[in-house]
Amino acid sequence: MSYLMNDAAAFAEEAAEGFVAANASLVRLVPGGTARRSATPEGEVAVVIGGGSGHYPAFAGFIGQGLAHAAAMGNIFASPSSQQVLSAARSVATPAGVLLSYGNYAGDALNFDLAQERLREMGIPTRTVRVTDDIFSAPKGEEHRRRGIAGDLPVFKVAGWAAGAGYNLDAVADVAQRANDRTRSIGVGFTGCTLPGATEPVFTVPAGQMAVGMGIHGEPGIEMRPIPSADDLGKFFVDSLLGELPEGVTETRGAKVAAIINGLGSVKSEELFVVWRSVARELEAHGVEAVEPEVGEFATSFEMAGLSLTLMWLDEELEQAWRAPAHTPAFRKGFVPASELADAVAAGEDELVQLAPAATPEAAAAGEAATAAILAIETVIEREADELGRLDSIAGDGDHGIGMRRGSRAAAVAANAAAAAGADAGVVLAYAADEWADKAGGTSGALWGAGLRAAARVIGDTAPDAATIARAAQAAREEVQRFGKAEVGDKTLVDALVPFADVLTAEVAGGAKLVAAWNTAVAASQSASDATADLLPRMGRARPHTEKSLGTPDPGAVSFVHAMRAIAAVLDNSNSN
Repeated sequence: MSYLMNDAAAFAEEAAEGFVAANASLVRLVPGGTARRSATPEGEVAVVIGGGSGHYPAFAGFIGQGLAHAAAMGNIFASPSSQQVLSAARSVATPAGVLLSYGNYAGDALNFDLAQERLREMGIPTRTVRVTDDIFSAPKGEEHRRRGIAGDLPVFKVAGWAAGAGYNLDAVADVAQRANDRTRSIGVGFTGCTLPGATEPVFTVPAGQMAVGMGIHGEPGIEMRPIPSADDLGKFFVDSLLGELPEGVTETRGAKVAAIINGLGSVKSEELFVVWRSVARELEAHGVEAVEPEVGEFATSFEMAGLSLTLMWLDEELEQAWRAPAHTPAFRKGFVPASELADAVAAGEDELVQLAPAATPEAAAAGEAATAAILAIETVIEREADELGRLDSIAGDGDHGIGMRRGSRAAAVAANAAAAAGADAGVVLAYAADEWADKAGGTSGALWGAGLRAAARVIGDTAPDAATIARAAQAAREEVQRFGKAEVGDKTLVDALVPFADVLTAEVAGGAKLVAAWNTAVAASQSASDATADLLPRMGRARPHTEKSLGTPDPGAVSFVHAMRAIAAVLDNSNSN
């Protein structure tokens, strides 16, 4: 648990401010996150990493010479929004381009990919390398589905070295990808963690047991085993990782690895050293040389008790990168000369939506109605946030309620501001969409933002009739599926969204008035949401824990139904046609 805080909702932001104040000679705050205090040299590729808060020293602690140039920082266990990634990247980008690198989680992938699209549209060359080192999160042959844990560090280190050595963007991305392809990790946990402001851990582990296959977002392990001795755990770690050699490594004897023992939060250094003692002996017995091993905390999960072993199998180039100097707040190796300090004025955030009065009184009234709908969503999410978090904690990290609360609150503030300016419904929804995506972060934030913005484009400056609203719902569905890649049956928000949009469209086309059509669509969406309890997840953080989620509806689908039902009440009160 967190003993010291002011406001749980402001915890991540205040922690970032304190981090920068403590390391002002090395880092600075920029829109969307933190960046090197030193300027990116002209012609050097900028390496931009990132993820949710709660993992220090990942990710801000790895900003500095020889490692990353900037880190986009999301809220607690939530990916940064696409706007945060975009802003952080722009603050350090040069014409040489940007490499984005992050752990392979659904929300991070969605938001970083959106940012990549926008960076490229702005003329900034951009590539991406996702870290996929956790061998327990997906089987061999499906490495692209694995999540990133402590393997982030060696991949980021290789990328930062290559950028500093003057590699062009494609070469930086290629060597970083090779580092990822040759990196494997396995983790175990003995307790869950408790998010700031929460009273209970996101999950528990039975006494005397350890969860194998831990994530770094409070995800439960894949399987339970009795806690072994330190020597036996070291052997288990090594046997597991040597049992899956990366492509190109055919023989362990004579091989070299970069090895990392990573503490997840509460396992103390002395214990980590005892485990490393065993790991070192096991590697030596297999003829594997550990090159400059690291033992400490590199990717944590608040106070979770657990640890992991990471091995990056080295070739000549990767060994040079791993041994190279680095100087960051949390990772230092060798000697790095001081560089010219960066200008404190960083690239500002884009003004994505221009507020202006609606063209007609009817359009202004539609803007007020759209605001009422957003406020109704905020009210119901505020009421249901704790239950949504409970549902999400069964097979995920428990942050869905927190993310939905942050997003809907920000959207409500934005909608009110737009309505106060007399804006039309399209502007209200677009303004709310941008703020929802930016403040919520994570997968749900990106998807709600994308869906609302798609609806806003259809509605525009009109006083929309039922047919226009049905088209807006279909546009939202298409955009959510295009960005999120989910299909019906994947146990996601899409399972409730698709029937809602389809039934609403069919009812309106059949002549039903909007209120009746909307209520019928909500009923269909509710049935579909309930039915997700019988599904196994095929996407997102719950995917590695499929059996745990059986019998529980998807929290994203549940929150969607709550939101649509809240809008139904607004429509009923306004007697919409």
